[in-house]
Amino acid sequence: MMELLTDPQAWIAFATLTTLELVLGIDNIIFISILVDKLPPDKQVLARRLGLFMAMFMRIGLLLVLSWIIGLVAPLFTVLNQEISGRDLILIAGGLFLIWKSTGEIHQSLEGEEGHASGAVRATFAAVILQIMIVDLVFSLDSIITAVGMVDELAVMIAAVIASVALMMVFAGAIGRFVSEHPSIKMLALSFLVVVGVVLIAEGFDHHVPKGYVYFAMAFSLGVEMLNIRMRKRSARPVQLHTEYTRKP
Repeated sequence: MMELLTDPQAWIAFATLTTLELVLGIDNIIFISILVDKLPPDKQVLARRLGLFMAMFMRIGLLLVLSWIIGLVAPLFTVLNQEISGRDLILIAGGLFLIWKSTGEIHQSLEGEEGHASGAVRATFAAVILQIMIVDLVFSLDSIITAVGMVDELAVMIAAVIASVALMMVFAGAIGRFVSEHPSIKMLALSFLVVVGVVLIAEGFDHHVPKGYVYFAMAFSLGVEMLNIRMRKRSARPVQLHTEYTRKP
């Protein structure tokens, strides 16, 4: 252990892997934020922390069974000359779940608070945690496979996972509140999760899509939307000032 603490290469690997885990965890934070937003305010913080804790323990658990992870890559059967492994099945199922859940959330958002679907807006605590666990499994698998390909030391991998989840907890609350307070950002996040679901399905069929393209597109769209939000605030300010001025006796 002391050798790792004094090894510059181990620290470089730790910093690199922690950064990568944070980047790969963005979609997980967004999904958790959207799900816990459907809970009562007094339960949202607990659900968010439980979701991130489960992600951390799931990733550490998967790291401890690396032989099983490696075994998931072995082909199970062939469909139309395409070999399908256990990892592929998990990615395809996770992608389909993300698409189904995100499109359902988009549909509910478009219907609004009124209407026959308004009763489905609130979810139970157990249902939200169950959905978080399902998506955590998919994102954790993807994250751990990436980690195994980058770092050889198990201790460095576990430390990077713990550090990245701790950083996620620091920012998750602010991200969740921001997404909740801005419907356009929430719609953008849901659309991003649909794209992530499509990418997971493509990965399951061995069609690699560089995630850098997906994250760049998301960052660009987010930047444009932030400009739109700022512009709407500036446009609304003169109206508020005029209203306050006319109300004065």
